[in-house]
Amino acid sequence: MPKTRELPPASSMKSSPDDALSQVLNSMRISGSLLLKEKYQTPWAVSVPNSKSLGPFFETNTNTRIAAFHVVERGHITITLENGESTVVEAGEMAVCFSGMGHTLSQGDGSKTITFAEVMSGGNHIFAPNDKSSEQTPCTSLICGVFLLHDALLNPLLAALPNILKLSVNNPDRYSRLYGVVKLMKQEFQPQTVGNSFVLQRYLEILCAEAIRAHVDSLPEQSTGWLSALKDPVIGRAIEIIHAQPGYKWSVKNLADKVTISPSRFAARFSETLGESPMIYITKWRMYIASQMLDDKQLSIDQIASEVGYESMAAFSRAFKRHIGLPPATWRATTFVSK
Repeated sequence: MPKTRELPPASSMKSSPDDALSQVLNSMRISGSLLLKEKYQTPWAVSVPNSKSLGPFFETNTNTRIAAFHVVERGHITITLENGESTVVEAGEMAVCFSGMGHTLSQGDGSKTITFAEVMSGGNHIFAPNDKSSEQTPCTSLICGVFLLHDALLNPLLAALPNILKLSVNNPDRYSRLYGVVKLMKQEFQPQTVGNSFVLQRYLEILCAEAIRAHVDSLPEQSTGWLSALKDPVIGRAIEIIHAQPGYKWSVKNLADKVTISPSRFAARFSETLGESPMIYITKWRMYIASQMLDDKQLSIDQIASEVGYESMAAFSRAFKRHIGLPPATWRATTFVSK
């Protein structure tokens, strides 16, 4: 059973200094990799493997999602996911495949498809513009890379993002921060200067965060889901409190008290906005935090159970297996082997 602990006095019950989105972005430990500036002569097509298949290439563990992104500088591309979903990305736009699904990039019909491995081989491929190409030759110019999103399982942010997120990166009036970071990133493709690699890594982290922030800003007022909940002054505050103190014995009543609303109205509003009850959300967040804590071999499973609000290791193990699919000890062994 969840551990029975008294809540601290209301005067000391302060939220984390971070908002809920910052909390989750921090927990993912975003990093970036594989920044390529490519040019293809139309027609062309390139297949990109899914996150699991890319894992060995980037030496990531099984709990890291690899999300490819593509910024189109010239021409346009069609992105087709392995589930059949597709979208067209025009010059001045960026697409991020947050689902981690395998996908094909293409422009024009009837072309042979080359693989990700062929692109990464370093040599010229069949779609590289030849010596006879000119400014009038139909070509596509794009910047490609990946975001490495750690601790992906049960992450509420990743669950809330669309399979393909498409945004303008050439509109300083609407997305000034996104426009700015892409502009800075492009400058790093000039002849390398001291610190180039470090700076590019930071730009990639910021690029991922700014793409997500731009998406949140663009959501309609009446939309639902985790990202919309962050903008709700009541539900967003409740999420921050849950995230900041997952180990307390939360109930609908004491959470409702913290956000000054009746328990019945709070429960209904929470469920309507997020699509699940407050208590289910709390349990999922506890398991998410526990999965991260299991990375620390200095912590026993009993200690972790206590930290996320369980007085019984057996009850914690049952809850963990129900949500993660493996017992805590097996999960710990599996993720360490894959690192």
